[in-house]
Amino acid sequence: MTAHEHDLGSPSIDGGRRADSRSGLLIGRHLGLLALRLMPWALIVLLWELVTLTGMFGAELVPSPIQVWSTFWKQLTTERLWLDIYMSSQRVILGLACGIVLAIPVAFVLGWYRSARRIVDPLINFFRSLPPIALIPLVIVYFGIEELAKVVMLFYAAFFSGVIVMYEGIVQTNPLFVRVARSFGATDQEIFWRVIVPLSVPHVLTALRVALGVCWATLVASELIAAQRGLGAVIENASNYFQLDTIYMGIICIGLIALTMDTCLRAISAHALKWQDRIAS
Repeated sequence: MTAHEHDLGSPSIDGGRRADSRSGLLIGRHLGLLALRLMPWALIVLLWELVTLTGMFGAELVPSPIQVWSTFWKQLTTERLWLDIYMSSQRVILGLACGIVLAIPVAFVLGWYRSARRIVDPLINFFRSLPPIALIPLVIVYFGIEELAKVVMLFYAAFFSGVIVMYEGIVQTNPLFVRVARSFGATDQEIFWRVIVPLSVPHVLTALRVALGVCWATLVASELIAAQRGLGAVIENASNYFQLDTIYMGIICIGLIALTMDTCLRAISAHALKWQDRIAS
């Protein structure tokens, strides 16, 4: 190989090495972030295991992580736990969807019309403060004990939590945008659809996430209404027989499913709000 050929070849080799180095650094960074995210979970499981090994509270009061995992696997493979997960997820999604669909127009009306907000705001906060579990007798009287009653409970939780978050966000919209639109001769209708609605999208997505968490927190109460299947029913049945490993399993399942759904919503929100990042930059 001549010196000229050697000089021509070396930049590509160096470029490949630099690309490999950048790729390695990127992979290392992602692994480091993954390790940081998993560390709190690992510490919790480790602390949990230490508590069971030391017998601090007694083996009959705190089941070990292995025992809970064994219960989970047994119920998943032999007792159709997957059906309980499906039923609970279906109820949460239905209640959340119905609650948010109705909450969006109500929140926009309250956020846009100050007079309506002054009249309805105390009413919204009154019903939002009521614990859903206290409404179970009335729900049974008016909606029976079938699936509708459970979805109504979750709808109630999603609607009031969603309305509060959304209309508070709409009220706090920067008035500068409205003044600029008016200076260009925009009508109230144009300001609403072209300014208020786009700027309210982040608040709608935030309300969706908040309502999702409230729905999962209300799930066990809703499934007290004669539910045969569902994670709340699993927890309730296990509590009758003091099966703490099953109770732990049900609680962890609810938390993990709620976390998974919330992570998906965060990813959707980040993708849907890319236009705001472009405007800010």
